[in-house]
Amino acid sequence: MLLHSVNLWNLAFYALMVFMATLGLWDVFFGFEENKCSMSYMFEYPEYQKIELPKKLAKRYPAYELYLYGEGSYAEEHKVLPLTVRSIGSIALRKAEDIDFKYHFDFFSVNFNEELVALYGGSLQKQTKFVHECIKTILKLYKGQEFAPKSVAIVGHSMGGLVARALLTLKNFKQDLINLLVTQATPHVAPVMPLDRFITDFYMTVNNYWILNARQINLTTLSVAGGFRDYQVRSGLTFLPKLSHHTSALSVVSSAVPKTWVSTDHLSIVWCKQLQLTTVRAFFDLIDADTKQITQNPKKKLSVLNHHFIRHPAKHFEENPSIISDLTGTSMWVPVKVSKWTYVAYNESDKIYFTFPLANHRKIYTHVYCQSTMLDTNSWIFGCINSTSMCRQGVDLSWKAELLPTIKSLTLRLQDYPSLSHLVVYVPSIHGSKFVVDCEFFKKETRSIQLPVTHLFSFGLSSRKVILNTSGLFYNIELLNFGQIYQAFKINVVSKCSGVKEEITSIYKLHIPWSYEDSLTIAQVPSSTEISVKLHIAQPDNDSHVALLKMYTSSDCQYEVTVKTSFSQILGQVVRFHGGALPAYVISSILLAYGGQLYSLFSTGHCLEYATMLDKEAKPYKVDPFVIMVKFLLGYKWFKELWDMLLLPELDAIILTSQSMCFPLVSLILFLFGTCTAYWGGLLSSTSVKLLSSLWLALKRPSELPKDIKIISPDLPILTIIFILISWTTCGAFAILLTYLYYVFKIVHLQASLTTFKNSQTVNPKHSRRSEKKSNHHKDSAVHHLRLSSSDAEDSLRMHSTLINLLTWIVLLSMPSLIYWLKNLRYYFKLNPDPCKPLAFILIPTMAILGNTYTTSIKSSKLLKTTSQFPLPLAVGVIAFGSSHLYRVPCFVFIPLLLHALCNFM
Repeated sequence: MLLHSVNLWNLAFYALMVFMATLGLWDVFFGFEENKCSMSYMFEYPEYQKIELPKKLAKRYPAYELYLYGEGSYAEEHKVLPLTVRSIGSIALRKAEDIDFKYHFDFFSVNFNEELVALYGGSLQKQTKFVHECIKTILKLYKGQEFAPKSVAIVGHSMGGLVARALLTLKNFKQDLINLLVTQATPHVAPVMPLDRFITDFYMTVNNYWILNARQINLTTLSVAGGFRDYQVRSGLTFLPKLSHHTSALSVVSSAVPKTWVSTDHLSIVWCKQLQLTTVRAFFDLIDADTKQITQNPKKKLSVLNHHFIRHPAKHFEENPSIISDLTGTSMWVPVKVSKWTYVAYNESDKIYFTFPLANHRKIYTHVYCQSTMLDTNSWIFGCINSTSMCRQGVDLSWKAELLPTIKSLTLRLQDYPSLSHLVVYVPSIHGSKFVVDCEFFKKETRSIQLPVTHLFSFGLSSRKVILNTSGLFYNIELLNFGQIYQAFKINVVSKCSGVKEEITSIYKLHIPWSYEDSLTIAQVPSSTEISVKLHIAQPDNDSHVALLKMYTSSDCQYEVTVKTSFSQILGQVVRFHGGALPAYVISSILLAYGGQLYSLFSTGHCLEYATMLDKEAKPYKVDPFVIMVKFLLGYKWFKELWDMLLLPELDAIILTSQSMCFPLVSLILFLFGTCTAYWGGLLSSTSVKLLSSLWLALKRPSELPKDIKIISPDLPILTIIFILISWTTCGAFAILLTYLYYVFKIVHLQASLTTFKNSQTVNPKHSRRSEKKSNHHKDSAVHHLRLSSSDAEDSLRMHSTLINLLTWIVLLSMPSLIYWLKNLRYYFKLNPDPCKPLAFILIPTMAILGNTYTTSIKSSKLLKTTSQFPLPLAVGVIAFGSSHLYRVPCFVFIPLLLHALCNFM
């Protein structure tokens, strides 16, 4: 029925939208690198020992528990509390063993019963208070010990990180109870799906507190994101706000973390061995040797985190590294006067210092670049001051180097070091191992090459290319005009090598200077390598830096770099950043079609097909211009004051703009996707009703069309009261679901009756025509005792099909609180707080009446014209206020439903 009412062009359009949406979804869910995380295994059998909490606390939080983590014999040793403990984290335990337990950590785990707080925010405050009690309980376990800790370090995964930040908002919480906060894949900026007001209020409370109290907050915080593999929490949400007064916060994507260099999904970020090793190393470097606790010095904490998570110089962390190093001893000193130099070290018996005089090089070159494939942590490059051929002491430049997967490299601008007379490269004596050291002097302009990216709407049909002809070791490709989240490109690097016998490795590093979201690609050359280029964070307006493709190349190869727009990845960015708003656009399209059906009923006396009205009424120009106009007017002070005076909420488009998330034409794309989803959803719902009615007819004897239309049937008030009581005593979403199922049952019954009637008409057409005439005569003679004709039944089914489609989305939006309630049913019979309860009280009687509503009973209503006019402004309201606050959407939907139900009585 739905397919027949759509012409081929519209069907082709809906199919095209499905194809485009599929491209975007594929990019989000599959368009990333393979999982390169190594699994972290337990070295011994793990055991979680439950910590007994005070009875009052256990009674107040029956679903939550606190555990002490241990392995093997260590778990056995610590079954008797209080603790005189060693490290029991699996990797941290091995680290402690390596240093003979000079320092150690205890790891406690808080069990929140896997509550879906990312979707239901009603228990976030409760979780925060429980963590506060856990911290106090843990610290009491060490009471009376010589080096008893006075604070804890918290590692929070996902929403656990937000709960940890929320601790500071508690009235009785002492900030010095937390020494360090590390969050993993935590959405700090905003909820992933704002499905209830409790979660948005919680976010607002936490973020506002951290902004307003930035001067007083001295908690060192590290946020680690998973990158593009984490499609559950996009990395842009994990970046802590950069406050001018709060400088002790770092945000980084795991692909940019030294010695990790991989993207992680939402779960693997917890067990990714590379990232765990980095975290544990940082924890041990944070220990104060005097107190045997994590240092209280915020400067040191930030230095350690920068060392391990931002830029690693291939040296062990030192709080106060010695800049001047002795270069004495029995060593060979070899002068090097060429501008490009390579040394292959193998089984060296003597230490060698290679010296590069800088005086002559300064006249010709601007920079020097050195790299070594020996990835030890010893100093390897120095600068001599006022020396001739050798020097006894040198400035240790190794601290300025950068560790990469296969090399450690250093680039110096010569004019920044005017006092240096020589550059010294140290080659230690080695046996049985081979490594290569390279150095070259160059002019910046020969290694910095500009490559403007292709236009957004080139759709990958055009490309831009640069060729690196010189035999350099390092290049910076400046990606001009690249800084927005809606841009996405594919860069292809083709390397061609001559006379190469052994395997050569090149490294391509995408460097984003305004956020720590770099990514690395390692290529074996010669080869053709494709690199995906897109952003987690847009370039700030006041930032003039340029994104770079840093290429660590081989002097024996030539490289060709080609960039072109990736249309599928652009669609992926739309889905990644705005996919959560799609339900609002779907419901907006359905509301427009619903309004069109009501108006057709008013004007012609018949309800047109849902697909026909969707095609006619669901137009973006009916919605977007109003939102754009209001956003523009809110830039004026007088309009903003009027807006605030009316107590209207902030426009969602303004919130997106503040988060740098506004794409060109993104609202249009989402509207088209929403209309497409609304169409296929309508097809699915009407098909489901027909299939269920066929099943009903197969199980039950044939039904007949209602002889008398009764809006208030005898069982309706009883059922309504029962559903409302269920909502009051258990869960509002559960009551809404039951009422929805009752409504669907009524429509399935009506479809079955119509099918039976049509079948009987086919068998006995004369009898059926007499019945139809009798029905129409009865309808005309007695308004209060209406009979239902087959045409009225078909009209009613068209209207009900739209309502089922609309109500299905309302039920889906309420599902998280229902799932939460079912999961915690053994602890709480009544959901408190319940975000769906107010909606249930209105929606239950409305749906109950609509289940008994037919077009013939409302087409003569005085309220019908007004009712048909409401869906349009409400569809605008859904986009204006519900795209970033999905919990508001049902508030716009129930208004026309309520008016529709009232049409039966007015």
